Amino acid sequence: MDALVKKTNIRYTMLVFIGAAMLVNFIDRATLSVAAPLMSKELGFDAAAMGWAFSAFGWAYMIFQIPGGVLLDKYGSRLVYGIAVIVWSVFTFLQGVVYIFPSAFLMLFIFRFFMGMAEAPGTPASSRLTVQWFPNNERGFATSIYQTMPYVALGVFTPVLTYFIHTFSWHYAFYSSGLLGTVFGIIWLVYVRDPVKHKKVNMAEIEYIKEGGGIPALGSEERGSKPKITWPQVKAMCCNRMMIGVYIGQFSLTSITWFFFTWFPTYLYEAKGMSIIKVGLVAAIPALAGFIGGIVGGVLSDYLLRRGSSLTFARKFPIILGMLLSCTIIIANYTQSDVIVVLAMSVAFFSKGFGNLGWCVLSDTSPKEAIGLAGGIFNTFGNIAGILTPLVIGFILKATHSFDLAILYVGSMGIIGAVSYIFIVGPLTRQELKTTTAKSVTTKRLV
Repeated sequence: MDALVKKTNIRYTMLVFIGAAMLVNFIDRATLSVAAPLMSKELGFDAAAMGWAFSAFGWAYMIFQIPGGVLLDKYGSRLVYGIAVIVWSVFTFLQGVVYIFPSAFLMLFIFRFFMGMAEAPGTPASSRLTVQWFPNNERGFATSIYQTMPYVALGVFTPVLTYFIHTFSWHYAFYSSGLLGTVFGIIWLVYVRDPVKHKKVNMAEIEYIKEGGGIPALGSEERGSKPKITWPQVKAMCCNRMMIGVYIGQFSLTSITWFFFTWFPTYLYEAKGMSIIKVGLVAAIPALAGFIGGIVGGVLSDYLLRRGSSLTFARKFPIILGMLLSCTIIIANYTQSDVIVVLAMSVAFFSKGFGNLGWCVLSDTSPKEAIGLAGGIFNTFGNIAGILTPLVIGFILKATHSFDLAILYVGSMGIIGAVSYIFIVGPLTRQELKTTTAKSVTTKRLV
């Protein structure tokens, strides 16, 4: 009995690694947006060209979601994620030398594409690891930690990167980010392990995770005993009504995210006339608000669950409220005050973070036999926004020479996402794979 009480808490150490990996992930994603105002001037890229450069990541990231999910289910999150971190960091570093090539734009597009390909397994791997390491009533908090790392990347490292750009040149933003990621990838491969293979985890913690709905042995069974995933089953996961609603919601949230990770610094620099140093400092404020919102949303969701609320209410309430409040970004179109603009952006990003529980929903509803694949499908649909948002805003800017319609486009995403969760998603259920061809996936009600 004493051994049961004194369970280890290694899952929180693993959460630090999961969060750090996501932080490196989004630092590398954000580097181009920070460098873009000066980089585009030096290399002669117009708004449409930068839109294509931003979207190169999204094309690859979307295309390789499902292959990345298959790799995760086959080889596990530790190995796939660790190698991926090193590969994408190398391509981040190489973006700093695109100026040496005859076509700088072509090489930037190629390097961003391969960077997106390598990052594809990242968030599905994080989701998969939280299923392995955390019970249901702690998973909202765990998900909020790694999902708030994008805000830390913007809030803490945007000023750092703008300092490098101001002091040296835009090239050094890519050099520093790439080196940081490479070193972290090596550390990840050395220290990260699955629960049942971690030498410091005792059986009490394993049982605690398992009894709470986690799956610590995920991926540890013999390869030959795992069920084969068929295309009809994949199709069923894609066409499930609940998941279609979740996909639309994730697309909406990701659209807001990609505005902040691509055009937001340029918006402050060009539309508001801020210096590059001021851009770095001001961009950190909404990011900090997003970080706080993400933690509050995750903690609230777990609190509601512990207080006896259904899983459906505990997860959907913060998502819907956050999406609706994120529409406050539109206020920026109706004021000339930099203070009000930053306040509106901060409220929007807080709300976006507050409602950013899509990956937690996925962890709660994915078939346990194919969590990596399910994450890949989910992220494929969600990250169509990674392609569309940079392109749509780039074309709007080229056509109108104004950010007004771009801000309206981003703000409308909150309404679309909320409507999807209210009218399409319905009760949250755990999907179960079936071996019959007549019906490949069924659902089990979660209360």
